Amino acid sequence: MKQGIVLHQWLVLFSLIDMFCSSQSLTHDYGQALSKSLLYFEAQRSGHLPHNQRVTWRLHSALNDGLEQGVDLVGGYYDAGDNVKFGLPMAFTVTMLSWSVLEYGKDMAEAGEYVHALEAIKWGTDYFIKAHTHPNVLWAEVGDGHTDHYCWQRPEDMTTSRQAFKVDENKPGSDIAGETAAAMAAASLVFRETNPHYSHLLLYHAQQLFEFGDKYRGKYDDSIGVAKGYYTSVSGYMDELLWAALWLYKATNKDHYLEYVLNNAYAFGGVTWTMEEFSWDVKYVGVQIIASMLLMEERHKIKYRHVVEEYRSKGEHYICACLNKNNLTNVRRTPGGLLYTRQWNNMQYVSNAAFLLTVYSDYLTTTGKMLHCQNGLVGPNEIFTFAKSQIDYILGSNPMAVSYFVGYGAQYPQRVHHRGASIDSYKKTKGFIGCTEGYDSWYGRREPNPNVLIGALVGGPDSNDQFRDERSNYIQTEACTYNTAPLVGLFAKLSRLEVENLSLNAHLIAST
Repeated sequence: MKQGIVLHQWLVLFSLIDMFCSSQSLTHDYGQALSKSLLYFEAQRSGHLPHNQRVTWRLHSALNDGLEQGVDLVGGYYDAGDNVKFGLPMAFTVTMLSWSVLEYGKDMAEAGEYVHALEAIKWGTDYFIKAHTHPNVLWAEVGDGHTDHYCWQRPEDMTTSRQAFKVDENKPGSDIAGETAAAMAAASLVFRETNPHYSHLLLYHAQQLFEFGDKYRGKYDDSIGVAKGYYTSVSGYMDELLWAALWLYKATNKDHYLEYVLNNAYAFGGVTWTMEEFSWDVKYVGVQIIASMLLMEERHKIKYRHVVEEYRSKGEHYICACLNKNNLTNVRRTPGGLLYTRQWNNMQYVSNAAFLLTVYSDYLTTTGKMLHCQNGLVGPNEIFTFAKSQIDYILGSNPMAVSYFVGYGAQYPQRVHHRGASIDSYKKTKGFIGCTEGYDSWYGRREPNPNVLIGALVGGPDSNDQFRDERSNYIQTEACTYNTAPLVGLFAKLSRLEVENLSLNAHLIAST
């Protein structure tokens, strides 16, 4: 009898071990992905690099930015594979990084990456402080996409124009002023405890920028023509003004910012637009989701019940669209299950969607609520499971078994469309590489990039899950800072859950 019991225990033990090993073969190392995601922002740094720079194939660059205009614009981020500093996507990147820290900062700290996340945010906000030289002046772009794209050069070798462009009272830019205000307000919350003086400074700039953007209204690309075709503000500026006001309300708790969001809900499209995307350009869904979560407090529900319900309805429409739970308007999917919004750099929409779905699933879990879709009620676990499936697809659980997150997994893009990564590091080849020499000697090479752009999320596969790893295939192989930014928070949460699952499995095995 005793031998039978012992045999049974061993069988259970082997079964648990087998389950544990099998589960590990199907899961991803989210902690490793988190660490890599933050390295990417170091690779995208412009300016004078710090002593603790970990991406060592990069060196100082663009050290005279703003000199012609008599202003110090050294620093900030290159948005993608080129060498222009575009203010609108840079600000959105910082907003999403800050939101990630606000939601999942404890998870980052447990993984040992909290300091790196704050460094990534501060590299952007330090630049925004420089760029906001007057209450009604914001320097919105450094460099010119037209001339920059003629050359294929490392940022350390740049010979292209570094002309800087600003918005002001005469040439307004409510969208970029609003997004930069949102970024600085969100970041002020991040630094409130660790660096209160800096937090106060960021909030001061955020409030001024919002007032500027609201008072002098206009699209920034109407004022800065060279931005058109690169980061055209298709959605206009009203979504950014609502977005900025919400973040300022979160940062200040001042009712007049909340009243701005509520009073302009209809006129600015906050509760009239139902969207199937959230991006650097289109912020409406972000407004609707945050408004839904903020405004469900009883004091707001009583006073603004109708508007609150409209915001919630529109925000949940997006969540349901991603889950394919609406009757008509849903976000398309590839045969492999990836959300598919459009051909060019589709992964930006995927990472943003996964972040919003995860945040909203957390909210539903906390409040004990359910999601009301046209095709029925959905629980928070189902929402999060789908969001996780999108992250796992990114990391390699897809028909091509390719990780679209560079530097992670056995197979990932080797020929990322990125000037600095595709040319020998300046430390290795110190000789100057001219404008067209980069194209002649490096761009057309079939060999993998000499530098791995770790943590970059490339544009990703087409609507049929197909992907061509070619440097010239920029639609699929170029990466952007705002692609990776939402992943930082998601990887942090998934890393914590992974550790908890491992601990649980180990406990089950030990107790058998």
